[in-house]
Amino acid sequence: MSKLYIFGIGGTGSRVLKSLIMLLGAGVEMKNTLEIVPVIIDPDFASADLTRTIELIKRYKGIRSKIKFESSKENKFFNTDINDGILPNMIIPLKETQDKRFKEYIGLELMKDSRGKSDANYAFANLLFSEQNLESDMNVGFKGNPNIGSVVLNQITNTKEFENIIASFDQGDRIFIISSIFGGTGASGFPLLLKNLRSISDKLAGAGIIKNAPIGAITVLPYFDVKPDNNDKSKRSQIDSSTFISKTKAALLYYDKNIKGANALYYISDDISKQYENSEGGTTQKNDAHFIEMASALAIIDFVSISPENLITQNGVPDNCIYKEFGIKNETENIIFGNLGNQTQGLIKKELLQFTLFSKYLKEQIKLSRNTTWARDHKLDNSFFKSNFYNYDLTGFCDDYISWLNEMSSNRRGFSPFYLEEKRKDLFSLVKGLKPDKVMSLASNYDLFDFYLNEIQRDVKKDAPKETCFIELFYRATSMLVNKKFSL
Repeated sequence: MSKLYIFGIGGTGSRVLKSLIMLLGAGVEMKNTLEIVPVIIDPDFASADLTRTIELIKRYKGIRSKIKFESSKENKFFNTDINDGILPNMIIPLKETQDKRFKEYIGLELMKDSRGKSDANYAFANLLFSEQNLESDMNVGFKGNPNIGSVVLNQITNTKEFENIIASFDQGDRIFIISSIFGGTGASGFPLLLKNLRSISDKLAGAGIIKNAPIGAITVLPYFDVKPDNNDKSKRSQIDSSTFISKTKAALLYYDKNIKGANALYYISDDISKQYENSEGGTTQKNDAHFIEMASALAIIDFVSISPENLITQNGVPDNCIYKEFGIKNETENIIFGNLGNQTQGLIKKELLQFTLFSKYLKEQIKLSRNTTWARDHKLDNSFFKSNFYNYDLTGFCDDYISWLNEMSSNRRGFSPFYLEEKRKDLFSLVKGLKPDKVMSLASNYDLFDFYLNEIQRDVKKDAPKETCFIELFYRATSMLVNKKFSL
Protein backbone atom coordinates (compact mmCIF):
# COMPACT_ATOMS: atom_id res chain seq x y z
CA MET A 1 0.00 0.00 0.00
CA SER A 2 1.32 3.43 -0.92
CA LYS A 3 0.62 7.13 -1.17
CA LEU A 4 -0.64 8.89 -4.27
CA TYR A 5 0.37 12.54 -4.62
CA ILE A 6 -2.24 14.31 -6.74
CA PHE A 7 -1.18 17.65 -8.21
CA GLY A 8 -4.27 19.62 -9.22
CA ILE A 9 -3.18 22.55 -11.39
CA GLY A 10 -5.51 25.52 -11.97
CA GLY A 11 -9.30 25.57 -11.86
CA THR A 12 -9.68 22.28 -13.73
CA GLY A 13 -7.31 20.61 -11.27
CA SER A 14 -9.50 21.67 -8.33
CA ARG A 15 -12.72 20.59 -10.02
CA VAL A 16 -11.39 17.14 -10.97
CA LEU A 17 -10.05 16.72 -7.44
CA LYS A 18 -13.52 17.61 -6.12
CA SER A 19 -15.09 14.87 -8.25
CA LEU A 20 -12.52 12.38 -6.97
CA ILE A 21 -13.41 13.24 -3.35
CA MET A 22 -17.09 12.65 -4.14
CA LEU A 23 -16.26 9.23 -5.61
CA LEU A 24 -14.11 8.30 -2.62
CA GLY A 25 -16.84 9.41 -0.23
CA ALA A 26 -19.20 7.05 -2.04
CA GLY A 27 -16.75 4.19 -1.53
CA VAL A 28 -15.16 3.90 -4.98
CA GLU A 29 -11.98 1.89 -4.46
CA MET A 30 -8.44 3.20 -4.97
CA LYS A 31 -6.48 -0.02 -5.48
CA ASN A 32 -3.02 -0.33 -3.91
CA THR A 33 -3.41 3.11 -2.34
CA LEU A 34 -3.26 3.73 1.39
CA GLU A 35 -3.85 7.46 1.17
CA ILE A 36 -3.90 10.38 -1.23
CA VAL A 37 -1.98 13.62 -0.78
CA PRO A 38 -3.73 16.58 -2.48
CA VAL A 39 -1.40 19.26 -3.83
CA ILE A 40 -3.13 22.27 -5.39
CA ILE A 41 -1.24 24.73 -7.58
CA ASP A 42 -3.26 27.84 -8.38
CA PRO A 43 -2.33 31.52 -8.07
CA ASP A 44 -6.04 32.36 -7.78
CA PHE A 45 -6.37 31.79 -4.03
CA ALA A 46 -9.88 33.27 -3.98
CA SER A 47 -11.26 31.01 -6.72
CA ALA A 48 -14.61 29.59 -5.66
CA ASP A 49 -13.73 26.31 -7.40
CA LEU A 50 -10.61 26.02 -5.24
CA THR A 51 -12.27 27.03 -1.96
CA ARG A 52 -15.18 24.63 -2.53
CA THR A 53 -12.74 21.77 -3.08
CA ILE A 54 -10.73 22.54 0.03
CA GLU A 55 -13.90 22.82 2.13
CA LEU A 56 -15.08 19.45 0.78
CA ILE A 57 -11.76 17.81 1.65
CA LYS A 58 -11.95 19.22 5.18
CA ARG A 59 -15.44 17.76 5.60
CA TYR A 60 -14.24 14.41 4.28
CA LYS A 61 -11.34 14.49 6.76
CA GLY A 62 -13.68 15.46 9.60
CA ILE A 63 -15.94 12.49 8.84
CA ARG A 64 -13.13 9.99 8.40
CA SER A 65 -11.36 11.04 11.61
CA LYS A 66 -14.37 9.76 13.59
CA ILE A 67 -14.72 6.40 11.83
CA LYS A 68 -12.76 3.26 12.70
CA PHE A 69 -11.84 1.05 9.77
CA GLU A 70 -11.26 -2.54 10.88
CA SER A 71 -11.35 -5.93 9.17
CA SER A 72 -14.64 -6.68 10.95
CA LYS A 73 -16.27 -3.65 9.33
CA GLU A 74 -17.84 -3.79 5.86
CA ASN A 75 -18.09 -0.02 5.37
CA LYS A 76 -16.35 1.45 2.30
CA PHE A 77 -17.79 4.97 2.51
CA PHE A 78 -14.87 7.41 3.03
CA ASN A 79 -12.52 4.42 2.93
CA THR A 80 -9.47 6.15 1.40
CA ASP A 81 -7.47 8.34 3.75
CA ILE A 82 -6.47 11.88 2.81
CA ASN A 83 -3.09 12.94 4.16
CA ASP A 84 -2.96 16.67 4.85
CA GLY A 85 -0.04 16.46 7.26
CA ILE A 86 2.58 16.86 4.54
CA LEU A 87 0.90 19.94 3.07
CA PRO A 88 -1.56 21.18 5.74
CA ASN A 89 -3.15 23.87 3.54
CA MET A 90 -3.05 21.60 0.45
CA ILE A 91 -1.71 24.51 -1.63
CA ILE A 92 1.79 25.34 -2.89
CA PRO A 93 1.73 29.14 -2.55
CA LEU A 94 3.13 31.24 -5.36
CA LYS A 95 5.12 34.21 -4.13
CA GLU A 96 5.09 37.71 -5.56
CA THR A 97 1.89 37.19 -7.58
CA GLN A 98 -0.67 38.94 -5.42
CA ASP A 99 -1.46 42.56 -6.34
CA LYS A 100 1.21 42.56 -9.03
CA ARG A 101 1.21 42.88 -12.76
CA PHE A 102 3.38 40.54 -14.76
CA LYS A 103 5.78 43.31 -15.77
CA GLU A 104 6.40 44.01 -12.07
CA TYR A 105 6.96 40.31 -11.39
CA ILE A 106 9.75 40.11 -14.00
CA GLY A 107 11.16 43.52 -13.04
CA LEU A 108 10.65 45.05 -16.47
CA GLU A 109 11.29 48.59 -15.30
CA LEU A 110 14.64 47.54 -13.78
CA MET A 111 15.98 46.28 -17.11
CA LYS A 112 18.24 49.24 -17.77
CA ASP A 113 21.86 49.80 -18.65
CA SER A 114 24.39 51.92 -16.77
CA ARG A 115 23.00 55.07 -18.37
CA GLY A 116 19.46 54.32 -17.20
CA LYS A 117 18.17 53.41 -20.63
CA SER A 118 16.22 50.26 -21.42
CA ASP A 119 18.62 47.42 -22.17
CA ALA A 120 18.56 44.30 -24.37
CA ASN A 121 16.66 42.33 -21.72
CA TYR A 122 13.89 44.93 -21.84
CA ALA A 123 13.69 44.62 -25.61
CA PHE A 124 13.71 40.82 -25.40
CA ALA A 125 10.89 40.79 -22.80
CA ASN A 126 8.80 43.03 -25.06
CA LEU A 127 9.48 40.66 -27.92
CA LEU A 128 8.32 37.63 -25.93
CA PHE A 129 5.30 39.20 -24.22
CA SER A 130 2.57 41.45 -25.58
CA GLU A 131 1.60 44.67 -23.86
CA GLN A 132 -1.52 42.92 -22.64
CA ASN A 133 0.66 40.14 -21.17
CA LEU A 134 2.92 42.60 -19.40
CA GLU A 135 -0.03 44.53 -17.94
CA SER A 136 -1.77 41.31 -16.83
CA ASP A 137 -2.90 41.21 -13.19
CA MET A 138 -1.80 37.86 -11.72
CA ASN A 139 -4.20 37.81 -8.76
CA VAL A 140 -6.54 35.45 -10.61
CA GLY A 141 -4.06 33.30 -12.50
CA PHE A 142 -2.69 33.52 -16.02
CA LYS A 143 -5.98 33.85 -17.91
CA GLY A 144 -5.19 31.61 -20.84
CA ASN A 145 -1.57 32.74 -21.19
CA PRO A 146 0.77 29.76 -20.70
CA ASN A 147 3.74 31.93 -21.69
CA ILE A 148 3.17 33.88 -18.45
CA GLY A 149 2.48 30.74 -16.42
CA SER A 150 5.68 29.04 -17.55
CA VAL A 151 7.70 31.92 -16.05
CA VAL A 152 5.84 32.26 -12.75
CA LEU A 153 5.41 28.54 -12.02
CA ASN A 154 9.17 27.95 -12.20
CA GLN A 155 9.32 29.02 -8.55
CA ILE A 156 7.39 25.94 -7.33
CA THR A 157 10.47 23.75 -6.93
CA ASN A 158 12.11 26.37 -4.71
CA THR A 159 9.33 26.37 -2.11
CA LYS A 160 9.49 24.74 1.32
CA GLU A 161 6.23 22.98 0.53
CA PHE A 162 7.76 21.27 -2.51
CA GLU A 163 10.78 20.20 -0.47
CA ASN A 164 8.45 18.69 2.15
CA ILE A 165 6.68 16.70 -0.56
CA ILE A 166 9.97 15.33 -1.88
CA ALA A 167 11.22 14.46 1.61
CA SER A 168 8.02 12.56 2.45
CA PHE A 169 8.08 10.50 -0.75
CA ASP A 170 8.63 6.75 -0.23
CA GLN A 171 9.47 3.87 -2.50
CA GLY A 172 6.25 2.64 -4.12
CA ASP A 173 4.50 6.01 -3.97
CA ARG A 174 3.03 7.46 -7.17
CA ILE A 175 2.24 10.88 -8.64
CA PHE A 176 -0.71 12.02 -10.72
CA ILE A 177 -1.00 15.44 -12.37
CA ILE A 178 -4.31 17.06 -13.40
CA SER A 179 -4.31 19.98 -15.82
CA SER A 180 -6.23 21.53 -18.67
CA ILE A 181 -4.50 22.26 -21.97
CA PHE A 182 -6.58 25.21 -23.19
CA GLY A 183 -5.99 27.70 -20.38
CA GLY A 184 -2.91 29.28 -18.83
CA THR A 185 -2.11 27.73 -15.46
CA GLY A 186 -2.62 24.09 -16.41
CA ALA A 187 -1.17 24.29 -19.92
CA SER A 188 2.09 25.74 -18.59
CA GLY A 189 2.15 23.99 -15.21
CA PHE A 190 1.95 20.37 -16.36
CA PRO A 191 5.01 20.16 -18.65
CA LEU A 192 7.02 22.32 -16.25
CA LEU A 193 6.15 20.23 -13.19
CA LEU A 194 6.79 16.97 -15.03
CA LYS A 195 10.19 18.17 -16.23
CA ASN A 196 11.18 19.33 -12.74
CA LEU A 197 10.13 16.04 -11.14
CA ARG A 198 12.15 13.99 -13.60
CA SER A 199 15.23 16.20 -13.36
CA ILE A 200 15.03 17.01 -9.67
CA SER A 201 18.20 18.04 -7.90
CA ASP A 202 20.01 15.18 -6.17
CA LYS A 203 20.68 17.56 -3.28
CA LEU A 204 17.06 17.19 -2.12
CA ALA A 205 16.26 14.30 0.21
CA GLY A 206 14.25 11.64 -1.62
CA ALA A 207 15.16 12.98 -5.05
CA GLY A 208 16.35 9.59 -6.32
CA ILE A 209 13.04 7.93 -5.45
CA ILE A 210 10.82 10.60 -6.95
CA LYS A 211 12.90 10.86 -10.15
CA ASN A 212 12.00 7.26 -11.02
CA ALA A 213 8.52 7.19 -9.49
CA PRO A 214 5.46 6.21 -11.55
CA ILE A 215 3.86 9.41 -12.85
CA GLY A 216 0.46 9.59 -14.51
CA ALA A 217 -1.32 12.65 -15.85
CA ILE A 218 -4.57 13.68 -17.44
CA THR A 219 -4.69 16.47 -19.99
CA VAL A 220 -8.19 17.92 -20.20
CA LEU A 221 -9.00 19.35 -23.63
CA PRO A 222 -11.82 21.90 -24.18
CA TYR A 223 -15.14 20.80 -22.72
CA PHE A 224 -16.88 24.12 -22.07
CA ASP A 225 -17.14 27.62 -23.57
CA VAL A 226 -17.34 31.04 -21.97
CA LYS A 227 -19.72 33.74 -23.04
CA PRO A 228 -18.23 36.57 -25.13
CA ASP A 229 -17.22 39.56 -23.05
CA ASN A 230 -18.93 42.64 -24.47
CA ASN A 231 -17.73 45.03 -21.80
CA ASP A 232 -15.74 48.17 -22.44
CA LYS A 233 -12.60 47.23 -24.40
CA SER A 234 -10.26 48.54 -21.71
CA LYS A 235 -11.87 46.23 -19.14
CA ARG A 236 -12.52 43.27 -21.41
CA SER A 237 -11.69 39.77 -20.17
CA GLN A 238 -8.59 38.11 -21.59
CA ILE A 239 -10.41 34.76 -21.70
CA ASP A 240 -11.82 34.06 -25.16
CA SER A 241 -13.18 30.58 -25.83
CA SER A 242 -12.83 31.08 -29.59
CA THR A 243 -9.09 30.56 -29.05
CA PHE A 244 -9.45 27.31 -27.06
CA ILE A 245 -9.08 25.00 -30.06
CA SER A 246 -6.11 26.82 -31.61
CA LYS A 247 -4.36 26.87 -28.22
CA THR A 248 -5.08 23.18 -27.79
CA LYS A 249 -3.62 22.30 -31.19
CA ALA A 250 -0.46 24.27 -30.48
CA ALA A 251 -0.07 22.71 -27.03
CA LEU A 252 -0.66 19.17 -28.33
CA LEU A 253 2.06 19.68 -30.93
CA TYR A 254 4.42 20.77 -28.14
CA TYR A 255 3.39 17.83 -25.93
CA ASP A 256 3.98 15.39 -28.79
CA LYS A 257 7.55 16.54 -29.20
CA ASN A 258 8.50 17.36 -25.61
CA ILE A 259 6.43 15.41 -23.06
CA LYS A 260 8.61 12.38 -22.40
CA GLY A 261 8.44 11.94 -18.63
CA ALA A 262 4.98 10.39 -18.04
CA ASN A 263 4.41 6.67 -17.56
CA ALA A 264 0.70 7.03 -18.37
CA LEU A 265 -0.99 9.92 -20.13
CA TYR A 266 -4.77 10.30 -20.30
CA TYR A 267 -6.66 12.58 -22.68
CA ILE A 268 -10.28 13.67 -22.48
CA SER A 269 -12.51 16.27 -24.15
CA ASP A 270 -16.04 16.82 -25.47
CA ASP A 271 -17.53 18.44 -28.54
CA ILE A 272 -20.79 19.27 -26.75
CA SER A 273 -20.34 22.20 -24.41
CA LYS A 274 -22.18 24.69 -22.27
CA GLN A 275 -21.34 28.38 -22.12
CA TYR A 276 -20.25 29.56 -18.69
CA GLU A 277 -20.19 33.14 -17.51
CA ASN A 278 -16.96 34.88 -18.49
CA SER A 279 -15.06 35.12 -15.21
CA GLU A 280 -11.33 35.70 -15.00
CA GLY A 281 -11.27 34.16 -11.52
CA GLY A 282 -11.83 34.96 -7.87
CA THR A 283 -15.07 34.30 -6.04
CA THR A 284 -17.10 34.46 -9.28
CA GLN A 285 -15.26 31.47 -10.78
CA LYS A 286 -17.70 28.83 -9.65
CA ASN A 287 -18.39 26.45 -12.51
CA ASP A 288 -21.04 23.74 -12.26
CA ALA A 289 -19.70 20.20 -11.92
CA HIS A 290 -19.24 18.42 -15.24
CA PHE A 291 -19.19 14.77 -16.32
CA ILE A 292 -15.76 15.34 -17.93
CA GLU A 293 -14.38 16.14 -14.47
CA MET A 294 -15.81 12.94 -13.00
CA ALA A 295 -14.45 10.90 -15.93
CA SER A 296 -11.07 12.59 -15.38
CA ALA A 297 -11.18 11.50 -11.74
CA LEU A 298 -11.71 7.94 -12.98
CA ALA A 299 -8.37 8.26 -14.81
CA ILE A 300 -6.73 8.61 -11.39
CA ILE A 301 -8.48 5.47 -10.17
CA ASP A 302 -7.39 3.65 -13.32
CA PHE A 303 -3.77 4.79 -12.90
CA VAL A 304 -3.36 3.33 -9.41
CA SER A 305 -4.63 -0.03 -10.71
CA ILE A 306 -1.82 -0.34 -13.30
CA SER A 307 0.77 -2.94 -12.35
CA PRO A 308 4.16 -1.54 -11.25
CA GLU A 309 5.91 -3.65 -13.92
CA ASN A 310 4.22 -1.50 -16.54
CA LEU A 311 5.41 1.77 -14.98
CA ILE A 312 9.18 1.34 -14.93
CA THR A 313 11.37 4.45 -15.06
CA GLN A 314 15.18 4.49 -15.20
CA ASN A 315 17.31 7.59 -14.63
CA GLY A 316 14.21 9.77 -14.97
CA VAL A 317 13.16 8.25 -18.32
CA PRO A 318 10.10 5.93 -18.50
CA ASP A 319 10.58 2.69 -20.43
CA ASN A 320 7.33 3.44 -22.25
CA CYS A 321 4.23 5.61 -21.97
CA ILE A 322 0.68 4.23 -21.81
CA TYR A 323 -1.85 6.44 -23.62
CA LYS A 324 -5.55 6.29 -22.81
CA GLU A 325 -8.74 8.09 -23.75
CA PHE A 326 -12.27 7.89 -22.33
CA GLY A 327 -15.36 6.96 -24.30
CA ILE A 328 -19.03 6.12 -23.76
CA LYS A 329 -21.10 3.37 -25.39
CA ASN A 330 -23.78 5.54 -26.97
CA GLU A 331 -23.82 9.09 -28.27
CA THR A 332 -26.23 11.01 -26.06
CA GLU A 333 -26.47 14.46 -24.49
CA ASN A 334 -27.66 13.03 -21.17
CA ILE A 335 -25.60 10.09 -19.97
CA ILE A 336 -27.07 7.42 -17.71
CA PHE A 337 -25.35 4.29 -16.39
CA GLY A 338 -26.42 2.26 -19.42
CA ASN A 339 -24.45 4.59 -21.71
CA LEU A 340 -21.20 3.85 -19.88
CA GLY A 341 -18.82 1.01 -20.64
CA ASN A 342 -19.01 -2.11 -18.49
CA GLN A 343 -15.71 -1.34 -16.77
CA THR A 344 -16.85 2.15 -15.77
CA GLN A 345 -20.19 0.84 -14.53
CA GLY A 346 -18.35 -1.76 -12.48
CA LEU A 347 -16.33 0.98 -10.82
CA ILE A 348 -19.08 3.42 -9.85
CA LYS A 349 -22.64 2.16 -10.39
CA LYS A 350 -23.20 0.32 -7.11
CA GLU A 351 -21.19 2.84 -5.10
CA LEU A 352 -23.00 5.93 -6.41
CA LEU A 353 -26.38 4.25 -5.97
CA GLN A 354 -25.62 3.31 -2.36
CA PHE A 355 -24.39 6.77 -1.46
CA THR A 356 -27.30 8.45 -3.23
CA LEU A 357 -29.77 6.36 -1.22
CA PHE A 358 -27.84 7.20 1.95
CA SER A 359 -27.82 10.95 1.16
CA LYS A 360 -31.52 10.98 0.29
CA TYR A 361 -32.36 9.16 3.53
CA LEU A 362 -30.52 11.79 5.59
CA LYS A 363 -32.32 14.58 3.75
CA GLU A 364 -35.81 13.13 3.47
CA GLN A 365 -36.37 10.48 6.14
CA ILE A 366 -34.07 10.40 9.13
CA LYS A 367 -36.04 12.84 11.28
CA LEU A 368 -39.00 10.45 11.09
CA SER A 369 -36.94 7.38 11.99
CA ARG A 370 -34.85 8.44 14.98
CA ASN A 371 -36.99 6.40 17.37
CA THR A 372 -36.84 3.15 15.43
CA THR A 373 -34.96 0.11 16.73
CA TRP A 374 -31.70 0.67 14.80
CA ALA A 375 -31.31 4.17 16.27
CA ARG A 376 -32.41 3.34 19.85
CA ASP A 377 -30.26 0.23 20.21
CA HIS A 378 -27.13 2.09 19.13
CA LYS A 379 -27.96 5.08 21.37
CA LEU A 380 -28.05 7.46 18.41
CA ASP A 381 -29.71 10.22 20.41
CA ASN A 382 -30.10 13.99 20.08
CA SER A 383 -26.51 14.61 21.17
CA PHE A 384 -25.30 12.52 18.23
CA PHE A 385 -27.53 14.30 15.71
CA LYS A 386 -26.40 17.70 17.04
CA SER A 387 -22.70 16.80 16.88
CA ASN A 388 -20.32 18.42 14.40
CA PHE A 389 -19.75 15.01 12.84
CA TYR A 390 -23.40 14.58 11.89
CA ASN A 391 -24.82 18.08 11.78
CA TYR A 392 -21.96 19.74 9.90
CA ASP A 393 -19.49 17.37 8.26
CA LEU A 394 -21.69 14.44 7.24
CA THR A 395 -24.89 16.24 6.26
CA GLY A 396 -22.81 18.98 4.62
CA PHE A 397 -20.90 16.44 2.54
CA CYS A 398 -24.09 14.61 1.53
CA ASP A 399 -25.79 17.88 0.58
CA ASP A 400 -22.74 18.79 -1.53
CA TYR A 401 -22.86 15.34 -3.11
CA ILE A 402 -26.50 15.77 -4.19
CA SER A 403 -25.67 19.27 -5.51
CA TRP A 404 -22.74 17.75 -7.43
CA LEU A 405 -25.09 15.23 -9.08
CA ASN A 406 -27.62 17.96 -9.87
CA GLU A 407 -24.96 20.19 -11.42
CA MET A 408 -23.69 17.38 -13.64
CA SER A 409 -27.25 16.54 -14.62
CA SER A 410 -28.00 20.07 -15.85
CA ASN A 411 -24.67 20.57 -17.63
CA ARG A 412 -23.81 19.79 -21.26
CA ARG A 413 -22.96 17.00 -21.78
CA GLY A 414 -25.12 15.97 -18.84
CA PHE A 415 -24.64 13.02 -16.50
CA SER A 416 -28.03 12.25 -14.97
CA PRO A 417 -28.29 8.61 -13.86
CA PHE A 418 -30.76 9.38 -11.06
CA TYR A 419 -34.14 10.99 -10.50
CA LEU A 420 -33.14 13.09 -7.51
CA GLU A 421 -36.45 14.72 -6.62
CA GLU A 422 -38.22 13.42 -3.51
CA LYS A 423 -40.50 10.48 -4.32
CA ARG A 424 -41.44 8.91 -1.00
CA LYS A 425 -44.01 6.57 -2.53
CA ASP A 426 -41.70 5.36 -5.28
CA LEU A 427 -38.22 5.66 -3.78
CA PHE A 428 -36.54 2.85 -5.72
CA SER A 429 -37.49 4.14 -9.15
CA LEU A 430 -34.62 6.61 -8.81
CA VAL A 431 -32.25 4.88 -11.26
CA LYS A 432 -32.91 5.88 -14.85
CA GLY A 433 -33.14 2.93 -17.22
CA LEU A 434 -33.17 0.35 -14.39
CA LYS A 435 -36.41 -1.10 -13.07
CA PRO A 436 -36.24 -2.16 -9.40
CA ASP A 437 -36.98 -5.76 -8.46
CA LYS A 438 -39.78 -6.75 -6.12
CA VAL A 439 -38.81 -8.11 -2.71
CA MET A 440 -40.77 -10.39 -0.39
CA SER A 441 -41.69 -7.85 2.26
CA LEU A 442 -44.76 -6.00 3.47
CA ALA A 443 -42.62 -2.88 3.80
CA SER A 444 -41.78 -0.56 0.89
CA ASN A 445 -39.88 2.64 0.16
CA TYR A 446 -38.40 4.19 3.33
CA ASP A 447 -40.18 1.61 5.48
CA LEU A 448 -38.20 -1.06 3.64
CA PHE A 449 -35.03 0.98 4.21
CA ASP A 450 -35.79 1.01 7.97
CA PHE A 451 -36.61 -2.70 7.85
CA TYR A 452 -33.12 -3.49 6.55
CA LEU A 453 -31.51 -1.11 9.03
CA ASN A 454 -33.30 -2.97 11.84
CA GLU A 455 -32.33 -6.34 10.35
CA ILE A 456 -28.62 -5.67 10.19
CA GLN A 457 -28.30 -3.56 13.36
CA ARG A 458 -27.91 -6.74 15.47
CA ASP A 459 -24.72 -7.57 13.55
CA VAL A 460 -23.15 -4.15 14.11
CA LYS A 461 -21.22 -4.07 17.37
CA LYS A 462 -22.52 -1.52 19.84
CA ASP A 463 -19.15 -1.02 21.56
CA ALA A 464 -17.75 0.93 18.61
CA PRO A 465 -17.95 4.74 18.48
CA LYS A 466 -21.40 6.01 17.50
CA GLU A 467 -20.01 7.54 14.31
CA THR A 468 -18.58 4.19 13.24
CA CYS A 469 -21.83 2.38 14.05
CA PHE A 470 -23.90 4.92 12.13
CA ILE A 471 -21.85 4.72 8.94
CA GLU A 472 -21.56 0.93 9.21
CA LEU A 473 -25.34 0.58 9.59
CA PHE A 474 -26.05 2.63 6.50
CA TYR A 475 -23.33 1.07 4.38
CA ARG A 476 -24.65 -2.43 5.11
CA ALA A 477 -28.31 -1.44 4.71
CA THR A 478 -27.75 0.33 1.38
CA SER A 479 -25.61 -2.58 0.18
CA MET A 480 -28.44 -4.97 1.00
CA LEU A 481 -31.04 -2.72 -0.65
CA VAL A 482 -29.00 -2.33 -3.82
CA ASN A 483 -28.50 -6.09 -3.96
CA LYS A 484 -32.16 -6.95 -3.38
CA LYS A 485 -33.74 -4.20 -5.47
CA PHE A 486 -31.20 -3.89 -8.31
CA SER A 487 -29.18 -7.15 -8.22
CA LEU A 488 -25.91 -5.22 -7.79
